[in-house]
Amino acid sequence: MRTSKAVLIAASLMGMLGAAAPTPSSPDLTPRLPLPFDGHLSVLTYNIHGLPWPVARGRTQAFAQIVQHLRTMREDGTQPHIIVLQEAFTTDARAIGRAAGYRYVVEGPGAQMPGQGNLPSGSHALTDAAAWYHGETLGKYVGSGLQILSDYPIAGVRKMAFPAFACAGFDCLANKGALLVSVALPGQWDRVDIVTTHLNSRRASRVQDDRSLAAYRLQVDYLTNFITSAHDPSRPLIVAGDFNVGSVPARKQMLLSRAQSRWCQDGDIDDAYGEAARHGIALSADARFSRKRARDWQFFTPGRRTDLELSSIDVPFGHEPDGTMLSDHVGYSATYQLRNRQPLTRIAPGRV
Repeated sequence: MRTSKAVLIAASLMGMLGAAAPTPSSPDLTPRLPLPFDGHLSVLTYNIHGLPWPVARGRTQAFAQIVQHLRTMREDGTQPHIIVLQEAFTTDARAIGRAAGYRYVVEGPGAQMPGQGNLPSGSHALTDAAAWYHGETLGKYVGSGLQILSDYPIAGVRKMAFPAFACAGFDCLANKGALLVSVALPGQWDRVDIVTTHLNSRRASRVQDDRSLAAYRLQVDYLTNFITSAHDPSRPLIVAGDFNVGSVPARKQMLLSRAQSRWCQDGDIDDAYGEAARHGIALSADARFSRKRARDWQFFTPGRRTDLELSSIDVPFGHEPDGTMLSDHVGYSATYQLRNRQPLTRIAPGRV
């Protein structure tokens, strides 16, 4: 009886995470010519809750509203120049960028991309206790769900899938990892490297906290190795995505210590919400809500010749007047001003 029940549960999980509901394809707008660059670059990070049907149901209308809002912003000239998406698993979710008029769309690791990295010593407890009924030994049924959309030319792409063992719980059914693009801005000598990722969840993984934390630690380390190998440190860098820090101090400590010590030079790195608070940049109620949740982050660090200075934070996708949201995350945009870099005076190590 137990075996039959287990088989049914496994089959249900496979069906839930391996299929997408049939939906009409989104229209593909003719991309516009590359925008002129005025010295400001806006980057939106947004987890769009594009999980496969029936895990997430009825998402077609929400995606259509996201597209329409981005189109309206484009008509007004206020659209984000770069968008990094997480949980863009379904066909309709992956069609948002083209439908909203973005000229360049890059996908993150797919379901079949092999993971990169060896199992560190001391991590065997994570693999030895892997359980199929938590989705940990069933293989990858969907890709990373990562996408980067850009109005500016993308001159280079690097991507990485976490090793198959570097996950916990139902997160293991997605081939999570990281995606880097090098964006060429008109009239600028330096490209800007943009990275997005989506790290292991805690509660949604449906495993104990110590197990999800062990996977989180591995993913932060593999992400760090990817950034240090794929990013050219002479260029400015923005790392944005769903880091799933939440209210867990250990997760925050792991993430910030790696960012400060290895993602940048001389500890010269900031997070957008923290920088806004330090410099008195106004945050809306939705931005404050997002900052308190501590899941969606944007880190930024200058290049050798080009500085990044935070100008503003806007929330195109927050709470509607009736209190609902188009996703279970806030989508916020940080605008950065690029300047020829002056001698470093404004940031000391450990400021994140």
